[in-house]
Amino acid sequence: MPDTQLEHAQTLIKLGQPEQDDWALSRHAEALPEQRPVIVPLALWLEAATDEGLAPWLPSDTELTPELAERLAPAPLIAIDFPAFTDGRGYSLARLLRERYGYDGEVRAIGDVLVDQLYYMSRCGFDALALREDQHLDDALRALGAFSVSYQPAVDSREALFERRLKEQKGNA
Repeated sequence: MPDTQLEHAQTLIKLGQPEQDDWALSRHAEALPEQRPVIVPLALWLEAATDEGLAPWLPSDTELTPELAERLAPAPLIAIDFPAFTDGRGYSLARLLRERYGYDGEVRAIGDVLVDQLYYMSRCGFDALALREDQHLDDALRALGAFSVSYQPAVDSREALFERRLKEQKGNA
């Protein structure tokens, strides 16, 4: 497959900071590209999972079974595709990978990733965010820090706000 069909993230934010993206993205479902490192469709990755220069991307309709999660465990990163801004299934996939299956590698959001989603993606377990081409880095970084307190427990904070407040009150008593 010609490497001209590979995509490179225009803007990647990893762990809240801009970063140069070393990984290319291939959406070609029939053949592996020659370039490494590269993110490839799940089916291709499963066929060649021993290649350390490959990482899988999961479509939003992936059924994340315990067997699949076990196969994904050694992946250097797992990308989750957002085919449309309105498709929220990727949030659930990220939380399942982190909370149920204990995946501790990079979980990257790809596809229709907009500034408005970034804070919530980070709460669900995404630690790398490949912004859609028309999104601006400065806006994205501001969006990640838009909220200083969260009410609900999530991947980034296991306790609800009221639980944290109760601990603070007991500590001050």
